[in-house]
Parts: sequence; C-alpha cells; structure tokens
Amino acid sequence: MFNSRNTDFKNPVGAVAEGTQVHFKIIVPRELRCSAACLQIEKDNTKEVFSYGMFWCGMSGENHEWWECDFTPEQTGLYFYHFEIDTWRGHLPITRQFGSEGGIDGKGARWQMTVYRNDFKTPDWLAGGVMYQIFPDRFYASGKPKKNVPTGRTFHNNWLEQPDWQPNEQGEVTNSDYFGGDLAGITEKLDYLQGLGVTCVYLNPIFEAHSNHRYNTGDYAKIDPLLGTEQDFRTLCREGKKRGISFLLDGVFSHTGSDSVYFNREGRYPGEGAYQSQSSPYYSWYDFQEWPSRYASWWNFETLPNVRETEVSYDEYINGDGGIVQKWLAAGAAGWRLDVADELPDGFIDHLTAAAKKKKKDALILGEVWEDASHKIAYGVRRRYLLGGQLDSVMNYPFRDAILGFLTGQNTAHIMELIGDVLENYPPQVIHLLMNHIGTHDTERAITMLAGEPMRHRGREWQQKTRLTPEQWELGIKRLKLAALMQYTLPGVPCVYYGDEAGMEGYRDPFNRACYPWGQENQELLDWYRNLGKLRQAHSVFKDGAMHALIADNGCLVYLRKNAEQEILIGLNATGETKWPPIPSEWHEAKAWLGQAPKDNLELPPYGCAVLVLEQ
Repeated sequence: MFNSRNTDFKNPVGAVAEGTQVHFKIIVPRELRCSAACLQIEKDNTKEVFSYGMFWCGMSGENHEWWECDFTPEQTGLYFYHFEIDTWRGHLPITRQFGSEGGIDGKGARWQMTVYRNDFKTPDWLAGGVMYQIFPDRFYASGKPKKNVPTGRTFHNNWLEQPDWQPNEQGEVTNSDYFGGDLAGITEKLDYLQGLGVTCVYLNPIFEAHSNHRYNTGDYAKIDPLLGTEQDFRTLCREGKKRGISFLLDGVFSHTGSDSVYFNREGRYPGEGAYQSQSSPYYSWYDFQEWPSRYASWWNFETLPNVRETEVSYDEYINGDGGIVQKWLAAGAAGWRLDVADELPDGFIDHLTAAAKKKKKDALILGEVWEDASHKIAYGVRRRYLLGGQLDSVMNYPFRDAILGFLTGQNTAHIMELIGDVLENYPPQVIHLLMNHIGTHDTERAITMLAGEPMRHRGREWQQKTRLTPEQWELGIKRLKLAALMQYTLPGVPCVYYGDEAGMEGYRDPFNRACYPWGQENQELLDWYRNLGKLRQAHSVFKDGAMHALIADNGCLVYLRKNAEQEILIGLNATGETKWPPIPSEWHEAKAWLGQAPKDNLELPPYGCAVLVLEQ
C-alpha cells in the first residue's frame, strides 16, 4: 500500500531539506471501495495534526487504485505521518509496518520524515575515506625524552603486558599506569596508516590529564607532557597532511578532572581552582550544592566534576574567538569529536560548531551518540543534532549493532531494517560521513564480540584471563573479515579501532585498550584491511553512492552501492553453509573484485563474500 523507501510511493525518499515538495502515493485494493484518502501529518513537539486530502489518480492494474498528494514542510524538525482511508469497512489507518511498508492491521506506527535546513552542508574531505581510532598511550612509543611529566604515574617496562586492572587499597581503579605511547610515535607510523588507506585519525584525548585515558581533563590548553608538546602535535598534523591524513580531536566538554587547573581539588596546580576558592575565576563553572565538598559530577564520579556549559565564561573559554576549539584547529586539527554529545546543551553545541566553522570552514564536528541521532531525546529534550548548525555526523552505533548482530546469528531481515532506518532518517550529507565502527575504547574488541564467550556482566578478573580458544580464534578471523567488509562498503566511513586489523582481542576497559602488537600482527587480517582500503580508494561509489538492499534472508546479505559512474554488489554469507543467492542477470558478466565471478547465481562459501563491479 505504501513504502517510504521507494520513490514510487514517496519522492524524494529519506530526509529532505526545508521547502522541498514531497510527493506521496498510496495504492489501495479496489475491493475496499475507497471513497476518500488523506495524509495525516504532525510536526514534532506540537499537538496539531494536519490532514491533506489525496486525489484519486487512476488504476494500477485491475484490482488496485492510486491516491496521491503533495506536502511541503516549511520548517526544520521531525514530521510524523500516516494515511487514512474511508472504505466500506469504515475509516481505516494505513500505518508503518516492517520494512517501512504500509498496512492496515492497526498495529503499526507512524513514519518519520526528517527535515533539515536547506543551507546544511557538511565537509566533503572525509567522504569516501577511512578513519582510524588511536588511544594515544597504547599505539606506539617513540622513546623521545619528555619534560615536566606530572607525578603520580607508573610505567610499564613491557609493551605487551596487560594494562593494570586491579583496584588500589581504597578500592579504586586509578588508570594511572602508562606505556608511553606518544604523538611522535604516531608520526613515525604515518606511513603504516597511509598503507591502510587511512585518511583521518580520531585521537582519544591528548590534553594534559592525570589518567591514561585522559577523559578527566587537567588543562585544555596544553598537550599532556607524556604525549609531547604542542610542537609535536603541529608536526604530526603537518606530516599527516603530506600523506592525506587529517586529525580529529576528542573534545571532553561536559566535565573536567577534579585534578585540574580549573577545579584543583588535589592542589597540584599553583593557582586557585573552584574547589579552593569561591573567588576563583572557575568557581562559576561548577555546580556546588555545598562548597567545596558537594558538587555535581559526571555519573557521580567525584573525580569528574560537571561543568555548567551555558555559563558565559566557560562557553567563551571553549567557544570564543581564540578559545580552545579554535586554538587547536589553528594548530592543525581538522575537527572535533564531541564526547557524550547528549550531555551537552544545544546552545553550547551551536556555539562550538559556529566557532569551529568560523576558524576553519571545513572543520568536522562529529558527536558521540549511541542511538538513532535523528530522534534522540536526552534529558527530556528532542535533540536537533542533524538538522543543520550542529553536528556534521555521529558515531554510528546502530550500524555496529547491525554488523555484529548479522554475524552472530540474529535475524537477517531485522539487521537490514536497522540499516534501513538510519538511511531513511538521516540527511544524506550526514550519511556520507557516518563513523562506522565495530569497536571503540568503550566496547569489547570486535573479534571478542564476534567469537568469544559473552561477558554476561562478569568482572575484571574473569575478563583478564579469558582469551579466545583456537577454535574461537579461527571463527573470529572469518567473521571479522566479513564485519570489516560491511564496515567498508556500507554508507558512511569505516573507522578501525587501532589493532583490530592486527587481531587484538579483549573485553571491556582496560582490556580493550592494550598496546598495539608491533611485529606480532595477524598478517592475514592486516592484508585484508589493506585491500579494503584499496577498494575504497579505487571506487567513487563509496563516497556518495546510494545503497539498495537485494537480499536479507537466512544469514545472507546482498546489497548494491550505486552512483552515476558505477555499481558495486556486495554479498556476505554469515553461516557455515554455502549459499547461492540469485542476482539480477546484468551481474552475470560483472568483474569480481573479491570472491568468484558469478554464473546464474552468486556462490558464497561458508563465511564467504563477494564484491562485484559493474561500470556504467
């Protein structure tokens, strides 16, 4: 009756710019004797439902008829809609069913239409590229001497030993153990990254902080001395640019460390922080219930006092002319990844984005959002991340769930539905920049998720001693290769968490944050990732091509990427049995970039895949 992902029924499909005329068409069985039809549409955050009459537009065969209308959304936001028809059976709603199709069983929901600003443009330098995430302490240590390293840090002598995980006498895990990875070390490995096809590196926090993860910022204006100096960062960006590699910084702006120049609870810094004096210039940044010992903190961690982002002096410090955002863009950064974006007020993100774009027109602003970012509600407010003026894109956790779910036996049709929802709800310019990861510093390693024993809330002692068995490892390699192929061929930009390409395993923090195993990489995986990088470099379809699903059934996925120049077909078999999915006849003569050239059907061996290329 209707399918919002098919231009026969809704044109254009997906999200649209404000002022765009959208054509709707429904098909109604003749036997219902439909006498009237209408589009019912409601703008988000209002209680007004508007009804648009549809016109009878003719027959579709002998047994069905078309009803059509146009609607032009004049304002940005979310619009929710369904259809209603008058029939001999009474007044019937047509609502959203599985696959975004329409039905009249009364159990469906409304469709969502995202309407974004007509001036919403995103940077184009990342589209078609490859991202790589680095946890700076654990990637590579240059051995370059460091000056003024803060006290309270312990250092590992063996690069390949496990990070510390046991609590101290107070029962705290302090994350104060270091391996010595640094910015100069990353600079030394730029050729390695270039060989993987990497075009953008996302760095976990690099500013001075007194933990190895550095999410408890001590000084936003200073590189952590163990990582190097501002000049080391400038050198890294300059050398990266020679190789076509940009750098995305992690902005942790919802809280600082208690051990910081701003709060200074531990008294490390010479000036007066908010904890020490109500006359401190930073006092107004924090929310004290009872100064100095009771204050709002991030998830009740007293070492992470929350900041009041809307406080004028804090906003100006971060987002003002010459502030932190602009300072590091001027030093060579290409943009910012915003930590816990759902905890940052809209006004703060507005100011941050404006400051970044003012300093560097093509600066990238990417947010950490774990859910569908188009309709995310945080703290009772519908967020407007993707409507223009805020985020350029987001970390794509829904695709991660889809990829890992497909390869671990979840319903294949439901997996494609997860992917389809994102593609339908997000603006196209956002989709081209989606950060498609399958693991980060916040999750288990991908190969562990794909083949290891589920963690099931087990503690750190179990996690640190549990490794993949030889059988699990063999299965994990097969599945990880397929997961990476999906990462690299779905719409968006693949983001490799450092060491996934080498076969690193591990459960949650800190076991997912071990050191890169230089000289001990799994060569089969490494070669696979290098070839996937070449696949993206060689085909423009991965920059801006649309996606069309062909098959999503019984552990088998087949989909197309298509633009004006070429089409590429990707087939994946997540099962231990050979599959022969049928494909359109024009693909029988296609060139096989991966897998076997097709005959009548596509042959996918157990845990096998194929990539076919058809030039226009």
